[in-house]
This record gives sequence, C-alpha cells and structure tokens, in this order.
Amino acid sequence: MRMRSEKQRIQHQPGWRTPKRKSLTPDLSLQPRPRGPKHRAAGMVAVTIVIWLGVAALVVGQGNMPKPALLVLNKADSELAIVDPGTLKVVAKVKTGAMPHEVAASADGKIAVTTNYGAHQDGTTISVIDLGSQKEIHRVELKNLTGPHGEAFGDLIGPHGVEFFDGQAWFTAEGSKKIARYDPATNRVDWVHEIGENRTHMLVISREGHTIYTSNVNSDSVTAAVASPDKQKWFNTVIPTGKGPEGIDISPDGMEVWAANSGDGTVTIIDTTTKKVTDTVNVGTKHSNRVKFTPRGKWVLISDLGSGELLVMDAGTRKEVKRLKLGKSAEGILIAPDDSRAFVAVSGDNKVAVVDLKKLEVTTTFETGNDPDGMAWAE
Repeated sequence: MRMRSEKQRIQHQPGWRTPKRKSLTPDLSLQPRPRGPKHRAAGMVAVTIVIWLGVAALVVGQGNMPKPALLVLNKADSELAIVDPGTLKVVAKVKTGAMPHEVAASADGKIAVTTNYGAHQDGTTISVIDLGSQKEIHRVELKNLTGPHGEAFGDLIGPHGVEFFDGQAWFTAEGSKKIARYDPATNRVDWVHEIGENRTHMLVISREGHTIYTSNVNSDSVTAAVASPDKQKWFNTVIPTGKGPEGIDISPDGMEVWAANSGDGTVTIIDTTTKKVTDTVNVGTKHSNRVKFTPRGKWVLISDLGSGELLVMDAGTRKEVKRLKLGKSAEGILIAPDDSRAFVAVSGDNKVAVVDLKKLEVTTTFETGNDPDGMAWAE
C-alpha cells in the first residue's frame, strides 16, 4: 500500500505523465521536464541510479564461489547458503527440496547433495547442487526406484544423514529403514541396503569404505553394515546403545565410534574391531544432537539441542573439558579441516556460532537464514 500511494503522489505532481506501459528500463517520460543544465544533470544521475539498482537486483544473492566454502542448510527456508569462511558472509543461496537437514560436498568441491527430509519426515527427494554455478542441477525423486539391473528398490522415505565417499553420496532413509547410494555420474540411486531398525538417522563410513555405521534413534541401536571383500554383499551387526542415539562419528584413527544418545544424556563408545560397546559415558546433556571428533582427534564436540550448549570432551580421557553456552537449540556441527574452528548451528536463534578450538571460546556469530542446521565444507 505504501508503494502505491507514493506512486500516485508522484504521478499527480505537475509536469509528470502516467506511463503507458511497464518497462524493464526507466521510462524517461517519468522524469521532470528539464528546465536547465542543472535539471538535465540531475535527471541523468537519477536514470543512472535506477539502471544500477536494476542490475543489482538481477545479481543479488549470487557471488563468486569461495574456495574453500562453508555450506549451511537453512531448513525453514528450504535452501543452501554458501558462505565465505574467511569473511563469514553469505555469497549465494540455492533453493532445495522441502526442509533439507543434512548436506555433503564431493571431494573436489564441485557438487553438494542435500537430503530433503520434508516437513513431516516424509521427504522423497535429494537435491544435487553445482557449486560452481550455484544452482540445483537435479532433484532426484526417491519413489518407485529401480536399480541398474531392473531390481525393485521401492521408496526411500525421509532421507537424512549423508556423506560422500569414493565420488558417491551415501545417505539414510529414516522412514524406509534403509541406506542408499547416489552416483552423480549417472544421476541415479544405484544401491540400497536394508538396515531394518527404526528411524535410521545419521551415518558414518570407515576409512576403507567397508563398514557403514548408522544411528537408529527409535531402536536404541547402532548398526554396523559390513561389506564382503568385493562389496557385493553387506552384513548387519546391531549394537545396543543408550536411549535415542542421534549423533554419530568415527575417530580419526578409525578405532572408535561414538554415538550421542539424545534420550538419556550418555555417549556410547564402540570398538570398531569387535563391534562391541567398550564404555558408556554420562555427559549430562538434555538432548544430544550431534557429535564430532576434531581432525587430530584431541577433542570431541557434542551439541545439546535441549540446553543450547556445546560440550567439549577430551577424546582420550573421555572427560568433560568445557561447556559453552551458545543460545537456543544447538544442532549441526562442522569442524574446519585445519582444526582451528568449529561452526555450530544455533537454530533457535537463526545463527551460526564460531568456536576457537585453541581457546575453546565463541569468537563470533553470523546469520545465514532461518533454522540453520546441517553443514559441510567444500574445498
């Protein structure tokens, strides 16, 4: 209403004429009739400003792709924000499917894959984003899938956790109790494996790629899916955990898997050789959401959705080192490869906190959009 009333006011000034049609370029008939050199100069400045604003409007939201780049999902906006980790400025935003929760980037930093979870854990797509052009190039439908040899894969409902390994994106499908693999080269899902546990949430992959660990929230378990030497067959080992494991990570040396249990404030530690629980540590969280080892394996970070805190643990002693108050609803964690900083999504406050991993202090926060969560690093 404000814009219309202002337009009407201008058009009824003496010396102005109503434009006959809309145009993408300024209509010079809308400029006041020149009365002298000063008025002509002012008119040219006005036209230049309008043209500049029009060009700016066309390119807003797109910028040069930073190398490296921090990728942040804004769940409520259904979009991926591309952030320059040096300036902490958003250089572009790319629309995805509904309510994306997790994102992974290829090793060469060319593409990203987001799992579009859906508003009611009912999503059936993944988005494939070309990071160079900053565009979604594929939205892969996960219903009524068939394999490369015509085998029936069925539906993959509620895609969630995702990781890149060996050039392919491996992801969970919560509602279908399965994990699957997407090949960007062929733009199709070419492998599906039954986990059979309830709400298969996140996954991590061993360094050699022969074991995939999934956190199964509603079954209070972790599944170790182990491949045969030729990777033609996979065998499941179900490992009991605490209540409601959500976050899961594997240590940099590959010897331990930690599962953060959202329902009882504990962490289950699993020996990757024996696939057995070696310890259960009470960390006192209200609702653990994610757990991440730092690249050198010194610290383990746990985000607490319930308290809005970030818990820092010594990976060797398994003792708490520090607890940082971040805000409302601490969720996704991304640690820079150089071990210098951690980025933690504080979704309830629509911000991302930056933690100095030497000082173990929050240095700043920045905004990317509404309800930030999953993050990835693109080299």
